[in-house]
Formats: sequence, structure tokens, C-alpha cells
Amino acid sequence: METQGRLIVDLDRLQEGGESYEGETAPGIIDLGDNEGLIEADGGIIYKLRFEVFGTELLAQGSLMQHFKCRCSLCDTPFDLEVKESCFVDSFEINEEISFLDLTNEIREAIILNLPAYPRCSESCKGLCSSCGANLNKSGCECNTDHGSDCWSMLDVLG
Repeated sequence: METQGRLIVDLDRLQEGGESYEGETAPGIIDLGDNEGLIEADGGIIYKLRFEVFGTELLAQGSLMQHFKCRCSLCDTPFDLEVKESCFVDSFEINEEISFLDLTNEIREAIILNLPAYPRCSESCKGLCSSCGANLNKSGCECNTDHGSDCWSMLDVLG
């Protein structure tokens, strides 16, 4: 089913009653452009999909997974991220003239939609000190600033 790193379904060879396929696309299917190294795909998209024809429609359903190398948007620490789409479902209109169907863009989009806008190494990440740049997850710093949410303190004087 996979041709040159892309996920292509050969409709003429698809068994009546449907078929299940597992595999991995070629690395590089997900290109996120210039994101300053925050998120980079690590390998191809791993898929477990079932394909079934219903009249003039091909139904694809299953799960997708992609590994990423990330840098935390708060503390700049490198970490690994696994993005999953466990309920991938898509349908495609087909007819007698269509022999092959390329699903690469659809599975790529499903993974991208599950990416975090700002990747974080953990939910409890404290980030970097805005004054000295120290990683507050590893140690405190000697700055005399409150690392809480003091950005709203100016509103206290409006009361």
C-alpha cells in the first residue's frame, strides 16, 4: 500500500470486505517549516488502518502515531513527544476511473492537528527566570523578582 514513502491505496487490489494495514511512512512526510527547532518529526507516521469500500466511498479508519523531537517553549529543554490519533476516520469518494488513492495528506493533517501549539516538557514546567535566564525547574536563582504571575500587579492599583 505504501509507495515511495507515501500512503497510497490500490483500490483494484483491495479485498472485498476490506483490509487492514500496518506500517510506517517515510521520514519527512511531516515538514513543519521554520519553527525555530521547537518541533521536528522523528521518523515516519506509524499507521494501523482498515480500508473498506461502501458503494462509491472508501472508508479509512484506525490509528496514527508520530514521534517528535521538541524543545520546551518555556525552559528550552529538549524532550521527546509522541503524538497519537487513536480514532482516525476519513472517507473518500471513489468511482471506476480511480485506481489509486493517496492518503498521505490526510494522515499528515491528522497528526499536525494534534500537535501542541507550544510544546512543554511537562505540565509543571516553571520556565526560565526572566531576569537571569536560570532554569527554574533545576534550581532557584538569586534575582529579587517574584517568579509568580506579577504581570497583573499593576491592576491592583486601579481598585
